[in-house]
Amino acid sequence: MGESVSEATLTKWVKQVGDSIEEDDAIVEIATDKVDSDVPSPVAGVLKEHLFGENDVVQVGEAIALIEIEGEQADLDVEESDVKSTESTAIDQPPATRIVESPESNQEIPGTAELAQAAGTPQTEDETSASLSSSIRFYSPLVRNIAQQEGVSQQELDRIAGTGGEGRVTKDDILNYLQNRAQPQSQLKSSETSEAVSAARPAPVAPVSTAGADHSEEIIEMDRMRRLIADHMSQSVKTSPHVFSVVEADVTNLVNWRNRIKADYQKKEGENITYTPLFIEAVSKAIRDFPMINVSVDGYNIIKKRSINIGMATALPSGNLIVPVIKNVDQLSLTGISRSVNDLAKRARSGALKPDDTQGGTFTFTNIGAFGNIFGMPIINQPQAAIMAVGTIKKKPAVLETEQGDVIAIRHMMYISMSYDHRVIDGALGGQFIRRVADYLENWNKDRTL
Repeated sequence: MGESVSEATLTKWVKQVGDSIEEDDAIVEIATDKVDSDVPSPVAGVLKEHLFGENDVVQVGEAIALIEIEGEQADLDVEESDVKSTESTAIDQPPATRIVESPESNQEIPGTAELAQAAGTPQTEDETSASLSSSIRFYSPLVRNIAQQEGVSQQELDRIAGTGGEGRVTKDDILNYLQNRAQPQSQLKSSETSEAVSAARPAPVAPVSTAGADHSEEIIEMDRMRRLIADHMSQSVKTSPHVFSVVEADVTNLVNWRNRIKADYQKKEGENITYTPLFIEAVSKAIRDFPMINVSVDGYNIIKKRSINIGMATALPSGNLIVPVIKNVDQLSLTGISRSVNDLAKRARSGALKPDDTQGGTFTFTNIGAFGNIFGMPIINQPQAAIMAVGTIKKKPAVLETEQGDVIAIRHMMYISMSYDHRVIDGALGGQFIRRVADYLENWNKDRTL
């Protein structure tokens, strides 16, 4: 599912218990915070059991179904027996994040409580429980990140009841805990503690009733993707201090070049060449010039990305938004970028993206000009450090400097804006970078061939 995905929601069982299954048949549909996808069967056989129900949240690495297989492999696995063997199907986890048992020893590792007891140090029951859980309990990167952002200590995290497999704490578990942690003061142990917590944490706001006599309002529940977008955007604003820069670019040469070659490109490639790949190519060139734009933040560490993987924000027919990623853009030709843009956009709108298609982005680009907007201030797509937006291209009068003096001419003009994380990107770097993107677009080679 990709290293940043720790859990998925099981949305629909495609195969039912007793169904025959061929290898690579879709068994179940799942949804993550990035994309919806199918889980294929690794073997042929008969589905014997569902281990989770629809709408359950499943941790990466957990088995979700049992498939009965028979044949040569099963006979080899079970000596002197012709009975069928059972194999589990799981949401795959990258080897780098798989937890494995050491082959060198099968002994249990004593917890902190046992070590303390051996040393003669007394512990309370609560301390023993917390120490044991912190030494043997697994927490996904997502859960740990939420705990860090919300100031949840390790001891506090260990006390949260987990509803995931083997008692793991899921995203919903920690979010529910955080919501309950802000309950009215009467639930706290003492009035002094209540006053302190109340002062530090505002009381929850009661929902506003819309049950008016005229029924002039309609309550629309967010769908799953919209809820994820809402959480992701809110978290981004809390995480990064946003700063913005805007430049205006004269893209007349680029517009004239595209108008000249687009018919031939259509005949040659069987698809249109839009402005998006032209902009993305300019962004990738500028990133090579200013690599400290291509970073993320981990505490007080700056993680510099070697790969230039540009996500392109894509509007879906449902009104939601998804960001498929073009990998290693700087290694692609303009034709290659155009093919990737068209392919990802088409599959995004038809719901055919794969989980890997939305993973690994290091910088995000969005074309708000497609909706007639002149410029905007987008929210950073965490954990990236910057996002760029381009507005609509409009003909405007502009002053040109010529050998005969300044003249006013009709030019194709466009605004480029960028939001960036002020923790690691200052105004000088952000301003130079966005200006370099504009330079690449303004100095487009009118005689370029594909």
